[in-house]
Amino acid sequence: MATSMLGSIRGPSPLGLPGLFRRRPPRDVWERARRLPGPSAVRRSVAATSGPGIPGSDHYCLELLRKRDYESYLCSLLFPAGCRSSVSALRAFNVELAQVKDSVSEKTIGQMRMQFWKKAVEDMYCDNPPHQPVAIELWKAVKRHNLTKRWLLRIVDEREKNLDDKAYRSIQELENYAENTQSSLLYLTLEVLGVKDLHADHAASHIGKAQGIVTCLRATPYHSSRRKVFLPMDVCVQHGVSQEAFLRRNRDKNVRDVIYDIASQAHLHLKHARSFHRSVPARALPAFLQTVTLEDYLKKIQRVDFDIFHPSLQQKNTLLPLSLYIQSWRKRY
Repeated sequence: MATSMLGSIRGPSPLGLPGLFRRRPPRDVWERARRLPGPSAVRRSVAATSGPGIPGSDHYCLELLRKRDYESYLCSLLFPAGCRSSVSALRAFNVELAQVKDSVSEKTIGQMRMQFWKKAVEDMYCDNPPHQPVAIELWKAVKRHNLTKRWLLRIVDEREKNLDDKAYRSIQELENYAENTQSSLLYLTLEVLGVKDLHADHAASHIGKAQGIVTCLRATPYHSSRRKVFLPMDVCVQHGVSQEAFLRRNRDKNVRDVIYDIASQAHLHLKHARSFHRSVPARALPAFLQTVTLEDYLKKIQRVDFDIFHPSLQQKNTLLPLSLYIQSWRKRY
């Protein structure tokens, strides 16, 4: 179990980026980070490169990210200019699929929406995308970078399977879900960057799994407010914790031990991903900037002794744009 391998996660030494400021960044890095392009600037830059389709569809994707997945929005701004619109389209596609589960009252309706996206993906590869902003931008990305269709379809298929309101039976089941969704998204992002490298793929697999685990943890307070629990049942059973304990927002030791074990597994995947960093091509690094946000959450949850319901975990990190910029400048993940 991750507990035995990561015993230090609960000790005084922080999870995180050791020596983040060991090398001093250029004097103007702080000022440059403050000048990251905002929505209006991005709108002007992408409007100049818009191809055929729905006017403003590129801006629609950016706005969707800014409102629904702010961390991915920030990361997208740090990609090379020629890749930003494609990366935004991929992330917007992910948001569209992710919000289906919470926006429908019946599973049948959710399945209908997933079928729409399956057909949309098929139509993109026939140069006949539906008249929908995200679909139009995703079609442009497919044409521009020759994206692999099976990764897109695998994301839709896995999201459709996940429409059932059932907890994951095991941590491995959660990891499989994360591999088929988050890791697949990273494989596509690497294709946008023109990276074909085995080490980069291995890193993407582990980072995607860490992303899926952290997303499950972060969503636990929201899900419990809706009388739902999706945390892996095998970890809960191991510590004698029932779903009712999370619905009641218990904060006792056994509940925190469950969170500790799950967070440890995410940390382990980050550690594995970083073991490839010397072999991963430099141009692949923008795809892995989200490790900054994962590390930030794991640090925060460690500081509150793995109390998943602690109010501080719901607060935004105002220094996140700066942290992302520094990691981008350092060319690390």
